[in-house]
Amino acid sequence: MSRTALRICPLCEATCGLSLTVDGTAVTAARGDRDDVFSRGFICPKGAAFGALDADPDRLRTPLVRRDGELREATWGEAFDAVAAGVRPVVERYGPHSVGVVLGNPNVHTVAGALYPHLLLGALGTHSLFTASTLDQMPKHVSSGLLFGDANAIPVPDLDRTDHLLLIGANPMESNGSLCTAPDFPGRLKALKARGGTLTVIDPRRTRTAKLADRHVAIRPGADALLLAAMAHVLFTEDLVDLGALAPHVEGVDEVGQALRDFTPEAVAAACDVDAGVPRALARELAAAPTAAVYGRIGSCTVPHGTLASWLVDVLNILTGNLDRPGGALFPQAATDRTPRPAGPGRGFALGRWHSRVSRHPEAKGELPLSALAEEIDTATDEGEPVRALLTIAANPVLSAPDGDRLDKALASLDFMVSVDPYLNETSRHAHVVLPPPPPAQSPHHDFALNTLAVRNQVRYSRPAVPLEPGRMAETEILARLTLAVAGRHGTDPAAVDAMAVRQTLGKAVGDPHSPVHGRDPGELAAQLTGENGPEQRLDLMLRLGPYGDGFGARPDGLTLQRLLAHPHGIDLGPLRPRLPRPLKTRSGRVELLPGPIAADLPRLGQALAERPAGLLLVGRRHLRSNNSWMHNVPALTGGSNRCTLHLHPDDAERLGVRDGQPVRVKGAGGEVTAPAEVTDTVRPGVVSLPHGWGHGRPGTRLTHAATVPGVNVNQLLDGRTLDPLSGNAVLNGVPVELAPLTDAQP
Repeated sequence: MSRTALRICPLCEATCGLSLTVDGTAVTAARGDRDDVFSRGFICPKGAAFGALDADPDRLRTPLVRRDGELREATWGEAFDAVAAGVRPVVERYGPHSVGVVLGNPNVHTVAGALYPHLLLGALGTHSLFTASTLDQMPKHVSSGLLFGDANAIPVPDLDRTDHLLLIGANPMESNGSLCTAPDFPGRLKALKARGGTLTVIDPRRTRTAKLADRHVAIRPGADALLLAAMAHVLFTEDLVDLGALAPHVEGVDEVGQALRDFTPEAVAAACDVDAGVPRALARELAAAPTAAVYGRIGSCTVPHGTLASWLVDVLNILTGNLDRPGGALFPQAATDRTPRPAGPGRGFALGRWHSRVSRHPEAKGELPLSALAEEIDTATDEGEPVRALLTIAANPVLSAPDGDRLDKALASLDFMVSVDPYLNETSRHAHVVLPPPPPAQSPHHDFALNTLAVRNQVRYSRPAVPLEPGRMAETEILARLTLAVAGRHGTDPAAVDAMAVRQTLGKAVGDPHSPVHGRDPGELAAQLTGENGPEQRLDLMLRLGPYGDGFGARPDGLTLQRLLAHPHGIDLGPLRPRLPRPLKTRSGRVELLPGPIAADLPRLGQALAERPAGLLLVGRRHLRSNNSWMHNVPALTGGSNRCTLHLHPDDAERLGVRDGQPVRVKGAGGEVTAPAEVTDTVRPGVVSLPHGWGHGRPGTRLTHAATVPGVNVNQLLDGRTLDPLSGNAVLNGVPVELAPLTDAQP
């Protein structure tokens, strides 16, 4: 007998509500939940394929432990015995920094990934943390940290109320948004235009988003910061700066005007390959709009000046008075955020508190560049021990990081490796222990991180749609046991990890004079928590202490887990609202518009005014049907346009003698790959494009379908040495490559 179960989709940042049809324990269909308070029934092909991904026969069902050189099925007890025996000796002999941790982006899509990694890192005490953020969004974290004092204070465009939206390096018609949680982003863009608003897209490709735009600027890849700087210059020179209500909260405006004085439209035109009138028109339109928002994403982050581009996005919003106002860019307020602190000076944000051992890359937000992982493993120096043991959680850096071939070899040299992963993929195949989490239908869901980036305040929670299959272990328990194993407490009841987290949180809360539970007894508060298990009790705690919470009785109508469970389609908490100065944690208590590290990096941007990249420039692209490498094993998600082809412009194809469909060898600083050409005028001349996440089929993996359509690893064209210096983010876009068509006789 079939039944219906509700579930929040974990397959991208849109967090759409799903209505699942369940037959027994199998998900047989997925459709949009029309009553979901946030997504209102929207669904994309990824969500529609939820059942196929959930039931993928290649998903691991039991742990694997390496014995005599081979990964073999083992019991959970044997797996964690092996983890404790493998990790602790490395820590005790070589120190905690010799154990590296890699966190992949699926962590932000799971309850376990939100609640346990920081406890795991605390137990290890390691500085060797690498995450997918340094392949994607770290420039935005760094610029937000420097501007606002908090690396996670990221304003998002008020899509539903803005009159003018400028997108740079973003293609939400395909990707549904990033660092901007918005179900049906395409529908919101169409609604913007339907109400008479203006959409401007800056992108070297004529994407589906660009086709929808009122104005498309096909900029040269990597020149984003120059164009934005010229726009800011115009605002100053044409007396268009108007901070409005922001003025009391901002310092450094005049200094920014001085710092950008050389970035005139005429000066940037050649480097951007746009007419000088373009940045002038863009700035005037932005200033004239009743409300406006500038939004930059991965294309503007994964370039040599990614942090400066991210900073300039917010500078433009601030100079036009559009930060922290309806219709502009606002700071969301998630239900599990900490109790809002009173406005005033904070601790600020610091970079470079430690450095990587080999290339001396500075940390950012506690992380080292993922591009540096291979050298941190395979290169000896006098600066300390190399990484000898590695924990990867929902990460496949062999495909997602530059120079996967080198990393592949480095992983094979580790003393010990643990992977928490549902697949035996290009990375986890090197592990000594693989700990597979259950499929999504068997897991709970709440968007802790993504709700802090949502375009509307709301809260939703899904319990597992089907019971945990016998022999499986909840991902929350896997990470709790992993935390205990690396801490030297193997064998302790995993509930102790949640109890410790509750105890620590309540201890801080009762000592905080601004908390609703200030001065109360932590034990008495802990006894009031509800939930079926430790993770649910922690969610209840965060909801109660959050900005909409009941404060353990202080606000009787406030949020609790029980109230949330009574609203299975979620609770709408209203549109985004102005919040300044509360989100600010800078030392001054104000928006610091020209932070020292930014000012120090501007001369490097000035040097780019004279640069004219020779040859072809490579950019990536996203597909609607996939989200990184882990979705290529689902047949329904690898058809249509989701193909690993090399896009190049007809003019370039004619000049190079390339035919549509012909194999083309692409060579970069890190290596070369061969991919079929797809000749299309959707890329501008001088630009070629390969999608990311492909390159399957290495021996020892178990990705049956992905191996039949392996594609090529675009990141193998990179050697990992080119980074944005402030954030450590890999430069993945705007990199020079060489092409050579292959004849029928060539391999």
